Amino acid sequence: MAHPTPGDRSGLRRRERSRPRASTGRGQPVTGIPALLHIATPSLSIVESALFNGYDGVVIDLQHGEIGLETACTMLRAIPRDVRYAYARVASIDSGAIGRLMDSGARGIIAPTIESADEARALVAATKYPPLGRRSLGPSRPQLYSGSSYTDAGNDTVECIVQIETRRGLDAAEEILAVPGVGSVYIGPADLAVSFGLPGRPDWTDGPVSDAVAEIAKVARAHGRTCGIYASSPAYAGGLERAELIDYVGLGIDLLMVGAQARQNIATLRSES
Repeated sequence: MAHPTPGDRSGLRRRERSRPRASTGRGQPVTGIPALLHIATPSLSIVESALFNGYDGVVIDLQHGEIGLETACTMLRAIPRDVRYAYARVASIDSGAIGRLMDSGARGIIAPTIESADEARALVAATKYPPLGRRSLGPSRPQLYSGSSYTDAGNDTVECIVQIETRRGLDAAEEILAVPGVGSVYIGPADLAVSFGLPGRPDWTDGPVSDAVAEIAKVARAHGRTCGIYASSPAYAGGLERAELIDYVGLGIDLLMVGAQARQNIATLRSES
């Protein structure tokens, strides 16, 4: 496993929490891996409900769904500060938008479709203070980071997360995850499947997508990075955890969960009528 580079303590922190644990509420894990709910709806209530009912954190999704930057910043400010997994997925590597999300309290930034080391370096530049990156110092949320050095604490607190979800990204995984400042990789299985000419769905247990998940996890381990994945099935995520391939999981999307429950309710009602 690679040692962290000077000024980059993420590799050390990866080893210290190599087996994250599941929740008893408010982002405090106990057993299993952390589970994060993807939030596509601009609702503080859904975030609050997810955390209250056992999720360890959320991914506020600015790439897909209806959440704009202003709303995302408001949602982040409403999340208790002790929730480690207050993540935001951006639509692109825009340092201005990323900076505002972090100043509002984002503990991790996920950038989709990373396919090269240059793109990974651009994400690090946007998410890290100097000397690792070029993030502007603008502590608009008081006492957002605690420590003797605000900038060091900020770099240590905010995860820089590259999302690999294409064959091109898979081929470049070694160089992407070697970039200093990258703390984690998040696997997007549906787009990865599409890039292999397969149906765009998650939870692949065999074939090229399954092989790609194992390969990305292997490269992440070699570089001291954590590895997460989006999954729709708790059983599938549990299998990846037991195989020690993932450290956290994005488990479900709010809108899809509402749709699934609605279908079940109507099907049950019709069958009993």
